[in-house]
Amino acid sequence: MLDVEKIRKDFPVLQNAKMQGKSLVYLDNGATTLKPQCVIDAIVNYYSNLGANAHRGDYDLSLEVDQLFEGVRTKVADLINCQKEEVVFTSGTTDSLNLVAYGYGLGHLNEGDEILINYSEHASNTLPWFEVAKKTGSKIKYIDLDEQGKIILENVKKAVTPNTKLVALAQVSNVLGYEIDLKEIIAFLHSKNIVVVVDGAQSVPHQKVDVQELDIDFLAFSAHKMCGPTGVGILYGKMSLLEMTNPTRYGGGSNARYDKECQIKLKEIPTRFESGTPNIAGVIGFGAAIDYLNSIGFDAIHKHEIELRKYAISKLKQVDKVIVYNENSTGPIAFNIKGVFAQDVASLFNKEGIAVRNGNHCAKLLHNFLNTNQTLRASLYFYNSVEDIDRFVEVCKKGDEFLDAFF
Repeated sequence: MLDVEKIRKDFPVLQNAKMQGKSLVYLDNGATTLKPQCVIDAIVNYYSNLGANAHRGDYDLSLEVDQLFEGVRTKVADLINCQKEEVVFTSGTTDSLNLVAYGYGLGHLNEGDEILINYSEHASNTLPWFEVAKKTGSKIKYIDLDEQGKIILENVKKAVTPNTKLVALAQVSNVLGYEIDLKEIIAFLHSKNIVVVVDGAQSVPHQKVDVQELDIDFLAFSAHKMCGPTGVGILYGKMSLLEMTNPTRYGGGSNARYDKECQIKLKEIPTRFESGTPNIAGVIGFGAAIDYLNSIGFDAIHKHEIELRKYAISKLKQVDKVIVYNENSTGPIAFNIKGVFAQDVASLFNKEGIAVRNGNHCAKLLHNFLNTNQTLRASLYFYNSVEDIDRFVEVCKKGDEFLDAFF
């Protein structure tokens, strides 16, 4: 078992933050996670003691920044089991998925080709494909969810046709939290020569993801959802696919040379995709976050979250007024209070010092499955405790204190 009490001391926000004068219970980890002191220290150290640009200077400070920056690329490669040249720094999962959509999809999808997504996908893995489909004449089709809201191989097989060229799926849904069996689904899709794009924003922070074992083509995830800074993301791509991907931004740092005849020679992969001054402090902070998570262990993190979620579900099942939409998943808890508008419920949680998310959670197609436009979401991380869950459940019981706003 994790020593949660000790871990919580690593996070200044958990020690310092108050909401409505009460100590914070932070259950919005699906949106962003809190940052441990070691990550904050790494960022402050860069700004206080280094400060130079990366890949721009032939002096000691710049060299040290280069080594730290590229060292994080190696840490990411070790984390997901790939070559460091296959790791592209972006500004986040959204940026990474847009790079795949516009850098690869726009050049390889044609009129009549099919892109498969599903109703539970986040906007970042939906809207770019909508736009690519419009520009190329390809078509968006949907993989049916099963009765619980999962993506299963049987429904993938039903959706695939000879025209299917690309499938974009979240490994773990950001609302319903179901994990798909990527290995069997990817094996089937590859047997049909279909490229698979994986949104790992809700999976990589919580469990070990091995891109070679799963045979993932493209994987996108964000630092800020795994104790790192905001504004930093990762795109992993198989080298063969990155070689077929065009940069979506051009400028300093990505080119070896260019001339007045408009001839451009790009640098090698991954540098060609990283025009402009990067978020150096953020990348260095992400390196510290990876070290921190590795010191705890992803298996231990995943086990703790599953056990804590089971505890939460067992308590919520005793509260008649609570509707849970994904009792058997391993990710966030999606729920509502019967007869009460989700935003009003979130306001009461706030009054009690508890941060949860309400709304559609950027999954604006999911109402087609859930038959409700708004849900509440409690998303856990390894620094959450049994005491957090107990406070959360006690607020769920306070039905007579909810505002008089009904569905």
